[in-house]
Amino acid sequence: MRRAKIAPTLSNPLVSVTCKAFLLTSSMASPLSSSTIGSHQILFLHPSPLNRRSLFVKPKLPFNRTNYGDFRMRLLSTSSKIGNTKELIHSYDSSIDSKLKPFEAGTKNLEKLVATILIFVQVWSPMPLLGGLDSAYISPAEAVLYSPDTKVPRTGELALRKAIPANPSMKTIQASLEDISYLLRIPQRKPYGTMESNVKKALKVAIDDKDKILASIPADLKDKGSELYATMIDGKGGLQSLITSIKKQDPDKVSLGLAASLDTVAELELLQASGLSFLLPQQYLNFPKLAGRGTVEMTIEKGDGSTFSAEAGGDQRKSATIQIVIDGYSAPLTAGNFAKLVTSGAYDGAKLNTVNQAVITEDGSGKVESVSVPLEVMPSGQFEPLYRTPLSVQDGELPVLPLSVYGAVAMAHSENSEDYSSPYQFFFYLYDKRNSGLGGLSFDEGQFSVFGYTTAGRDILGQIKTGDVIKSAKLIEGQERLILPAQNNNSST
Repeated sequence: MRRAKIAPTLSNPLVSVTCKAFLLTSSMASPLSSSTIGSHQILFLHPSPLNRRSLFVKPKLPFNRTNYGDFRMRLLSTSSKIGNTKELIHSYDSSIDSKLKPFEAGTKNLEKLVATILIFVQVWSPMPLLGGLDSAYISPAEAVLYSPDTKVPRTGELALRKAIPANPSMKTIQASLEDISYLLRIPQRKPYGTMESNVKKALKVAIDDKDKILASIPADLKDKGSELYATMIDGKGGLQSLITSIKKQDPDKVSLGLAASLDTVAELELLQASGLSFLLPQQYLNFPKLAGRGTVEMTIEKGDGSTFSAEAGGDQRKSATIQIVIDGYSAPLTAGNFAKLVTSGAYDGAKLNTVNQAVITEDGSGKVESVSVPLEVMPSGQFEPLYRTPLSVQDGELPVLPLSVYGAVAMAHSENSEDYSSPYQFFFYLYDKRNSGLGGLSFDEGQFSVFGYTTAGRDILGQIKTGDVIKSAKLIEGQERLILPAQNNNSST
């Protein structure tokens, strides 16, 4: 959220009137709540969270994907109070104006005009006018949800890289490189000196900790690990090459080189993370689980005979393919159950429904044997998931696999309890920052078991309509990491 900023002084008449108008607005606009800082009342927007049960459990009717209009409509109730607010300001100021000299009265009239404009904009805009209140003034319950500086991954690729439980040295290298992604967004004069320092820091860690990095790789993967390590240092798209690109100050080449370096880092980390880094609770040992990463490929067909938009230079398509990377490192039970359903053919022929900000499968209960997996969320900074415990984002808890990413894949809630996921229904989340908290987080963040992201074919998701069909779903990578209970081993092939 762009937060209100208190001016350092109120001695300026215009500042005084502006703050006065702002405070009067905050006291009268019913959909807005307020916090008090000293003697100044500050405004915060608190939109209502989405109704998770009505959206993600057995939807029977299609809904509009966005409710941004509804969110704005909630602000309309303030319009009837604008007139009263102006009358209060006029009454207050007229008593002052009568005591002012003509010149001061003229200045005061200008200030009143500015204040009135500010009130109208404040009421009709979903964003506060004044920017940048020191974060120390915001309560912990509001700081995370409304702060744009949470650095929650905004792409599936970044979220998946951060989720790999790799060697600490590799994580240090990765963090230094990820920071360059933010620096590249700075317009005009980019801080190439800082970028170069970041890469040199990563290079030093890579060289100094070579033995630790390679020691974390299983013996049967040592040769491949050594090749990737050499590529990370001196190869095409390696750290040395990235430094050269930065020195040339070509942002396009830096961006390409950075992507190549991060891909190499991720490949090396995946070799280090050969399985789960934690033990599952005893009561969940008989659930299917995915000990690592897997890739699912789905072919989607239009149900009404229409076509998907043509790819660049291609023809109209009656069917389209998307790929999902599912993450057993952070959600082993949820990803494992989903992979089992895919390999069992549970989603072949499944119909899709478009609901608010999501594409969800129809209810397929009874089509194949399945179980309700407990809600499974890995908190950021923790080493194992929480079960049957949603995160409180307002208290600063953030998931390793955030929902606030376009194309995030998660299980719907069980029909009986939100502490469990549906045994069958999953959904693609069509994240839209316009329908999220003012810090860019979904109001349902931390409430669902996110287990992967759409990494190819994201453009298809927005074209899916109610009635479209999953023609086929296949586990094309990670079959060897899918571990099924003993009684289900025969169904894994």
